[in-house]
Amino acid sequence: MARASRPARGRPSRFRLNSDGQRHPLENVLSVVTLTCGLVAFVSAFFPSAHAIGAWLGTVGFLGGLYSQYVSATTPERALNIVGIVASFVGVALGIYHGGYYP
Repeated sequence: MARASRPARGRPSRFRLNSDGQRHPLENVLSVVTLTCGLVAFVSAFFPSAHAIGAWLGTVGFLGGLYSQYVSATTPERALNIVGIVASFVGVALGIYHGGYYP
């Protein structure tokens, strides 16, 4: 138990999606795409003229995020998925409010 209280030596810790030591290229790409779609949909939904972009990317990010959450292997992947899913939902909701899927 004495070792648990000492800080780890070596490289500083970084945010890693492969926290289990195995490679998960598909799951990592899905998590990053979900987060990217969600953030773009979230930002573009605040501009009424970009409602179609927010609605479409929000829908793609939301549905892709649900699948990504289903196949995710590590906790950091799941954290990115949840942030992307929530941002996508807000983006699609505001995009539909401002005018829907078509310009």
